Amino acid sequence: MFDLRLDDITEWIRCKCFSSVAIQLPEGLKIRATEIADHIFSNTNVPVIILGDPCYGACDLYVNYKGIADGLVHFGHSPIPSISDDKNILFVEALADLDIRKGIRNIADALPKKVGLLATVQYINTLKDAKDVLEDLGKKVLIGKGDGRLKYDGQVLGCNCSAAESVADGVDCFLYIGEGDFHPLAAAFGVGKEIKVFNPITNELRLVDDVRDRILRKRFAAIEKAKDARSFLVIVCTKAGQRRDRVADELIKNINSTGRKAYKTVMEEITPDSLLAYRVDAYVNTACPRLAMDDSVRYGKPILTPPEAEVAIGLREWDDYEFDAIRD
Repeated sequence: MFDLRLDDITEWIRCKCFSSVAIQLPEGLKIRATEIADHIFSNTNVPVIILGDPCYGACDLYVNYKGIADGLVHFGHSPIPSISDDKNILFVEALADLDIRKGIRNIADALPKKVGLLATVQYINTLKDAKDVLEDLGKKVLIGKGDGRLKYDGQVLGCNCSAAESVADGVDCFLYIGEGDFHPLAAAFGVGKEIKVFNPITNELRLVDDVRDRILRKRFAAIEKAKDARSFLVIVCTKAGQRRDRVADELIKNINSTGRKAYKTVMEEITPDSLLAYRVDAYVNTACPRLAMDDSVRYGKPILTPPEAEVAIGLREWDDYEFDAIRD
């Protein structure tokens, strides 16, 4: 169902005259890693190195690949235009090959008059068909343009909903085409509009309100607990698309200005075990917001995003709560 462009990959490798190539895959595609490696080798005679570390997005791009291979094939994500233009890296977006027009027609009556469209990169190619169907049925449809972190109009990342923000004033709700909750939740927190999720595999339409409200309650509980913290560990991630030293340094200055202590740590992989040794009261994660949103229960101390830390130390009001976004 997802196009891995294996013939295009082998042609690219041959044209580049690589003597070796590395492949980087998200967790959902690693089941096909050996199949991909076999195809590449049998068609190019070029050895393939499979990168085994977790990969959740283009922000996890393995920029140090030249230490092990001549080129890198990164699967499942689009490039982040503002951070990479390496000609020896090939992004294979694994676009879905399916027709959603009938499914969109079936759910059109559940949508308001003015609709914004969003999708992850796997389904970005379905937005045109969705727009055509909805406009034929009398809807006004907008697809927004995001900032330099987004390759496509209408694209949403877990850390960036700037495409949605650009058209939010002109729509009554957003229709997100894709699976899961993380990406539509980023839009739900970021734009303050109703988000309806259309699963193009099951043709199911649902809301994310309950999930959003449940997460907000957990986030408010973490912030409340961190209000008593006297020391904070401010975490900077070294991954190319997640490193925010300036945000961390500004936050450390603000924390220290309130009479509390803040310490900066730099690491590549942020896990509960990697933080256990530090004798602080709370953590602030400047990397992917997913760590705080999805995995907070795994950490023994409150783990906050930068805007949440500002609420905890009194520099931001509760009513001014916002989803942490990584922008370019």
